[in-house]
Amino acid sequence: MTTIGIIGAGEVGSQIARAAIANGYTVVIANSRGPETLTRLIAGLGASARAATAAEAAAAGDFAVIAVPLKLINDIPAQELAGKIVLDTNNYMPGRDGHFPVVDSGEKTVHELRQEQLPTSKIVKAFTHIQAPTLFGFARPAGSPDLAVSSDHPEAVSLVTGLYDTFGYDSVDNSPLSESWRSGPGTPVWHRSLMGGQSHDALVRNLAVATRLRAEQ
Repeated sequence: MTTIGIIGAGEVGSQIARAAIANGYTVVIANSRGPETLTRLIAGLGASARAATAAEAAAAGDFAVIAVPLKLINDIPAQELAGKIVLDTNNYMPGRDGHFPVVDSGEKTVHELRQEQLPTSKIVKAFTHIQAPTLFGFARPAGSPDLAVSSDHPEAVSLVTGLYDTFGYDSVDNSPLSESWRSGPGTPVWHRSLMGGQSHDALVRNLAVATRLRAEQ
């Protein structure tokens, strides 16, 4: 049985945990306040979930999900994630996180910065242009809607493609990480996702026509 380590127990992390458990995974989930604060969430998730520290969740997972915003000074347990595929669900939102000049200028994406902070992990951008509450509602056995995936590592793309399929979504490979802005806030992909997702052809088209905004928002 595959275990997913999830760092971040907010709306995104908890919904991915629910979807994972519904599809036969076990999860170890952490937040910034300590496992003792996750009693209610764990009770709701059931026997396939347990709470832990971020380092413990990272170490326990066969792969991991980071469901917290990126900080310029890394606060994610790099050693415990060494060699692992790590799904980064973050979007760059200056109003929430502050401005990162290197991202605002277009020099790098936040996902490239995450890869630099976790150089021995394999970062893949995933689940970033679907609203967490709709993760179950939009899922379908096959076809539509589709979700984008971006990584510098083909094996990470393959893992996320399989996970998307398990959760009820098809995927479009929008690699490498330098292209991950194409599905970020303010892009056609983002706006269409807010209206219920998009088919494979529409997602490919919307990725292609995206214009890079100065602050990716």
